[in-house]
Amino acid sequence: MLTLPPLSLYIHIPWCIKKCPYCDFNSHKANGALPEQEYVAALIADMQSDLHLAQGRKLTTIFFGGGTPSLFSGAAIGTILNAAERIFGFHSNIEITLEANPGAVDEKKFVDFSLAGVNRLSIGVQSFNNTHLSRLGRIHGDKEALNAIRSAQHAGFDNINVDLMHGLPEQTIEQAESDISIAVNSGAVHISWYQLTIEPNTEFFSRPPPLPVDDRLADIQHAGMILLKDNEFEQYEVSAFCKNNRPSEHNMNYWTFGDYLGIGAGAHGKITQLDKKVSIRTAKTRQPEHYLTRIGTAIVKQDIIDTNEIAVEFMMNGLRLKHGVPRAFFPRRTGLEPTSIDIACLQLQSQGLIEKSNTHYCTTELGYRFLNSVLQHF
Repeated sequence: MLTLPPLSLYIHIPWCIKKCPYCDFNSHKANGALPEQEYVAALIADMQSDLHLAQGRKLTTIFFGGGTPSLFSGAAIGTILNAAERIFGFHSNIEITLEANPGAVDEKKFVDFSLAGVNRLSIGVQSFNNTHLSRLGRIHGDKEALNAIRSAQHAGFDNINVDLMHGLPEQTIEQAESDISIAVNSGAVHISWYQLTIEPNTEFFSRPPPLPVDDRLADIQHAGMILLKDNEFEQYEVSAFCKNNRPSEHNMNYWTFGDYLGIGAGAHGKITQLDKKVSIRTAKTRQPEHYLTRIGTAIVKQDIIDTNEIAVEFMMNGLRLKHGVPRAFFPRRTGLEPTSIDIACLQLQSQGLIEKSNTHYCTTELGYRFLNSVLQHF
């Protein structure tokens, strides 16, 4: 039976100092002063117009993504959070994450973010190697990256994620291991370590850089996984590793097929509509200037997730988790009977790709290595 899952809020800040050549996110180079006050007002109106989608639920997590949210002032972030609490309400242990780029922060700004209510940071380092940072088009160097992490810690943050990429142009195994070692030694409790992929509508797609060959990519992946494990970072998702049992609660809500409101230019959401017994996808208008002129009417797309797709989406998300997703979540979050995927699960069990479990849908080690092949069965 379909039930309402936890509710998160994603807030998109679409501006960057510079567009990176690998980035396919909805981000736009900032030309001159940002329309901070106008955008904050538009976000608040957007939240108010989406209140009915919350269906009485308080927020369990909030994530400021971009773009570069750290370009905004602490005061602006505080105004947004105060409005979110007033409109939706917060759970007592709410996790509030803000993405920050090392080239767009200092210690005072981190203090301001903390005072505004942010309690988790995700710092977009990508690499501590200056040659790789230059090839990736980043505006910071290795010293700025380490200074950003230390400044965040001095400002009182003890829940810090470091974003790292691997499979970078001409990257060696030793260079990838060095990036991980520096991040580990920085005191971060969470590391997102993911492979650079070339996406359409990016500069790298038009002019591909020389990426490592497949054998080296596999060797980098293997060496990095061992290094993270040796330093007590547990893999809990395909590209996410944490210490002391401190995963990203916001991302966990994604992977377990929870609900989330998407606020801001180009933001996407996924919402269960209990009265209609369906789940929907929402999308807001992408261009910031258009978003600012459509205050309160920013939704440009609202589609019901087809019954044939929802089981695939649930498994696609849940099986990314190393320990899988509770079986009880399937009927509650899709509205489907477990029998609809029983045949696929039995076939995968017979091939040694899915664990036999009465409590979770979970891949075996082999299944986790070949996750894309597993998902094709649903």
